[in-house]
Amino acid sequence: MGKSRFTPLFFLITVVFISCLVAANIVAVKLVSIFSLVLPAAVVVFPITYIFGDILTEVYGYRMARLVIWTGFAANLIVVGVIWVAQILPPASFWKGQSAYVAVLGQTPRILAASFLAYLSGEFLNSIVLSRMKLATKGRFLWTRTIGSTIVGQAADSTIFITVAFVTTIPGNALIQLVVTQWLFKVTYEVLVTPLTYLIVGALKRHEQIDTFDYGTNLNPLRVFDT
Repeated sequence: MGKSRFTPLFFLITVVFISCLVAANIVAVKLVSIFSLVLPAAVVVFPITYIFGDILTEVYGYRMARLVIWTGFAANLIVVGVIWVAQILPPASFWKGQSAYVAVLGQTPRILAASFLAYLSGEFLNSIVLSRMKLATKGRFLWTRTIGSTIVGQAADSTIFITVAFVTTIPGNALIQLVVTQWLFKVTYEVLVTPLTYLIVGALKRHEQIDTFDYGTNLNPLRVFDT
């Protein structure tokens, strides 16, 4: 029903998706304790990108979601570049915050590579799984594909990021524990907000008169402008 198109609500969802993504990467450096679990602060906002990724794929289709995923990647790359340029610029003689700036925002190339690789792998797997499951279920049982796609996407995201960022720097058992803890937290987050996802998806489909099924859609992540 309907054809995927650029609409004001589509752009609003894209803005929320990208804002959450960039914010998550900025605050990820802080470690927090939630229910005795040590997690990066980004866990409070990063799962929202998966929720809105689900909404984009479910309502507008994989091709539109793919465009947003790459747009988010480009936006994050720009923000990281600006932060790096600001870091290497010589500080004013009276400004004493350079060391704090570097400590908080000066992520290492290894952490950045882990973040970018995990983001692309996780988001695309999430979108592809949801797209295929929608066809398999003929559009029924939304909860199965929002949760199922998150289980797969977040498993890839958590495994790739933790492994690339910290392998050889922390013990193997601790590495596995970190992966499992982050994965379980993010999947639980998705499960808890499933009712909200239902409300947003239902409202969008009614307002936009769109319910996209990806019959014949090329799932190649590199076909960015195939919309």
